[in-house]
Amino acid sequence: MPVFLYVLALAVFAQGTSEFMLSGLVPGIARDLSVSVGAAASLTSAYAIGMIVGAPVMAALSARWPRRRALAGFLTAFVVVHMIGAVTTDFAVLFGTRVIAAVVNAGFLAVAMSVATTLAPKAKQARATAVLLSGVTLSCVAGVPAGALLGDWSGWRSAFWAVAALCLPALALVFHQAPADAAAARREISLKGEARALRSRPVRSAMLLAAVVNGATFATFAYLAVIATDVAHLPDTAVPALLAAFGAGAFMGVTTAGRRADGELGRGLLLALCALPAGWVLLALTSPRTTPLFLVTIAQGALSFGIGSALVTRVMHTASRAPSLGGSFATVALNAGAFLGPLLAGIATGTTGDYRGAAWVSAALAATAVALRGVRAAD
Repeated sequence: MPVFLYVLALAVFAQGTSEFMLSGLVPGIARDLSVSVGAAASLTSAYAIGMIVGAPVMAALSARWPRRRALAGFLTAFVVVHMIGAVTTDFAVLFGTRVIAAVVNAGFLAVAMSVATTLAPKAKQARATAVLLSGVTLSCVAGVPAGALLGDWSGWRSAFWAVAALCLPALALVFHQAPADAAAARREISLKGEARALRSRPVRSAMLLAAVVNGATFATFAYLAVIATDVAHLPDTAVPALLAAFGAGAFMGVTTAGRRADGELGRGLLLALCALPAGWVLLALTSPRTTPLFLVTIAQGALSFGIGSALVTRVMHTASRAPSLGGSFATVALNAGAFLGPLLAGIATGTTGDYRGAAWVSAALAATAVALRGVRAAD
């Protein structure tokens, strides 16, 4: 794999830490800004909204920009909005910074996925995608628990400052190593033609399946901290360990999927998809007990991110006629799920007063994904 892929993965690590660290910071933000837990958790949905809107718009706007300018510009803006978020005392301002951060994150990721697939030979494009997404899963393993620890020790604002600082070495390397050309071989880009390709049924089916699976993932992930403290009655200091357990599973899942994915959903991944709803049910039933909670969390992290990584590859494979916009639509699919999942989980937990409702929402969404795959297979 080209070395620059790992530079991109470093930047994605910083951005993934920002996106997911809210799971461990929700209680502190709610207390500090005098808002409900549900409102604080909605910051995850705010980020998803920005990603959904930003991915196709930023990909289209930057399609003819030099890659270096696009990547550096998006990453610089990401640093600035985190500095603003770290000092604000207004929840509305914090919400806005999350949306803007997500928009520029989406732009960076769309360009990065396009660069990753052009740098790697066709036979290794699935592996290149996995290397890039490993930044996301490593943020779950290390970045998110570290953010939770910082939030516990120094307040949630310190986690925002840490993300801004983490972006700086990645930004320096992007300036130094990113390709400066507008696109590989300066090919002529037809955005209208790519948009037509993205309306095909295989692309739409792959995106829908990716969105539903990711919705199941984030419905529970956004509430893991409060499940740990309010359902399992663990101390706040245990939250980073639980988030790290989920991240460790996610890393294993993405690593395995990256070695096997080729744009098709093989038997192993189909079996994993079928196991996903049962895993969320098991988490809902066993979450009051510490050991089962940790074990099932690891397993669900592996299943969710392994399947999700394979589905991203599937979207990119079916959208091969849209090399500039395909990555952005994969991002849209994932973040549509990241928006829908916590939203439904918030409704469920608000209605029942039981945070285990988030896991039941995940189970329902995962079962929907299995049904969608069955309908597609029957066609």
